[in-house]
Amino acid sequence: MTLIILLFTIGLLLLAAEVIVPGGILGTAGGVLLFTGCIVSFVTLGTNEGLIAILVTVLAASIVFYIQFKILPNTKFGRRFFLDEEISGSATAIGDEARDLIGKDAESITVLSPSGYVTVDGKRYEAVSESGQIPSETMLKVVAANHFQLTVRNKN
Repeated sequence: MTLIILLFTIGLLLLAAEVIVPGGILGTAGGVLLFTGCIVSFVTLGTNEGLIAILVTVLAASIVFYIQFKILPNTKFGRRFFLDEEISGSATAIGDEARDLIGKDAESITVLSPSGYVTVDGKRYEAVSESGQIPSETMLKVVAANHFQLTVRNKN
């Protein structure tokens, strides 16, 4: 009986820890321990007690999940583990116009170390320096391009 209680307790603690340490490993280990506890209940205590163990496991796991996803995000401690804002961004391809940019003048708008951003004809592009770090506001020449970034060098 002690083994069953230990398996259930550690399993529920691991499920609860999954919120703090994401990745699925602790939650999976907790689920396996809960399942093992149910199996041990069936084998050592019998069918009725095994069914009760499954019922208790489902109820306890439901309570843990309710606390994690309904109560914890509203606490000061829990707000550190949940995102409130959406982070948006996208990588856009330059496309077929990339080869038209080769040979054009560019100006770095960020430090290229070795990558950063440049403007060509008033448009902003991601670029990589051909020769190390380039400070911002440096006049450059586009020497190569692919569908996602330009390759630049000092204009001199």
